[in-house]
Amino acid sequence: MVGLSISQILEVARKVIVIFEQRKLRCCLMGSVASYLYGVSRQPNDVDIVVLSTVYSQEALKEMLVHDDKQFQLVRSRNPRATYRVLWYRIPETYQRCKVDILIPGILNVPAVQYRYITSPKPHYLPLMPLIPQLLLKLQGWADHRVSHRSDMRAKQYIDVRDVDALLDIVCRKRLRIDDENSKWVPADMLEAATSTLERYVVVASPHTLGLWRALGFTIADGGSLSF
Repeated sequence: MVGLSISQILEVARKVIVIFEQRKLRCCLMGSVASYLYGVSRQPNDVDIVVLSTVYSQEALKEMLVHDDKQFQLVRSRNPRATYRVLWYRIPETYQRCKVDILIPGILNVPAVQYRYITSPKPHYLPLMPLIPQLLLKLQGWADHRVSHRSDMRAKQYIDVRDVDALLDIVCRKRLRIDDENSKWVPADMLEAATSTLERYVVVASPHTLGLWRALGFTIADGGSLSF
């Protein structure tokens, strides 16, 4: 099957956002779509979105989308032990579909973002996870994929490294730091998790980025020992 175009993927993202906003639920994009809109060259193939509320479960939020737009559909997971269903959007007048992952704060260490820190850069003006936590979540994804028991997940770690390094370069070109006023809301446990992960990342994955992580505000000793 031919892959989805970026315009198709962004249109799916926009439909999700509009439905939630009509229900007074604020949200932002994360994952590969957010990375792409920040300037990472790799094109996404699905949509990851965080609803900035803990009132509803992930499954309830999926049901809202299915109720409000019949192009959304819920499909049983291929994992027989899974208690959730997978959300897809069927592209009209095609046989294509786009996977949509709905997250809420606290799931997979996704932070509770105050909406005033959400950015919606031109030309698409879609709400994005703030850049520093977006980077740290991508770093976490690398760590998770690296130790997965599934070979297909472990293979993703190499793509993750390219994404993380590209985002890190973007962050540093913008001269952002973890101790900036606009980054003080980032949870301490998120920074602590990044600390632990970076001890491995700058040794086994991307040693040449050591200086950039230091520019971001982390204090990293030669050899991988790190604090902040």
